[in-house]
Amino acid sequence: MKRAVTLLMSGGIDSTACAHFLKKSGHEVHGMFIDYGQNAAAAEKLSAIALSQRMSVPVDCISVRGSITFGAGEILGRNALLVLCALCFRPLRSGLIALGIHSGTRYYDCSPAFHRLIDKLVAEYTDGRVRAAAPFLHWSKREVYEYFEKTGLPVEESYSCEAGTVPPCGECLSCQDRKALTRLT
Repeated sequence: MKRAVTLLMSGGIDSTACAHFLKKSGHEVHGMFIDYGQNAAAAEKLSAIALSQRMSVPVDCISVRGSITFGAGEILGRNALLVLCALCFRPLRSGLIALGIHSGTRYYDCSPAFHRLIDKLVAEYTDGRVRAAAPFLHWSKREVYEYFEKTGLPVEESYSCEAGTVPPCGECLSCQDRKALTRLT
């Protein structure tokens, strides 16, 4: 069944692969990039826009800012914030709010428990008309990366450095993941 999907896009491999996967599955995908004060916002935004254009996926860019800038490492509540921003700033009559989260990470907001709770919250807010989706929830990072490679999208146009440096720092967890993945291919 074709559904309207708001996909949270970071410009990285996971969210881009998720956009491709959902679009290929026949859904009407609309991306949303959120600048929430992360150091990587500028580079992530450029990648999200470039990769969205390659897939013919429209993307809205919004800014939700406080007085804090977020650097590398876990940001408590990040994915909950992103889902709720999508719920507020791109309201759907029905459909999905999707995340490119996958298994194998230590972050709570990438876990099946988080997904169950955020899906329940979104459903409660919308009388069940909108649900949270995470198509890669049980895929490993390696499986997501292999799917991304098969799409023909350019890995070099994606961005995943938590420090927000250009070129990427090479030291943060995201850079380390990327090194490990590209070394094995």
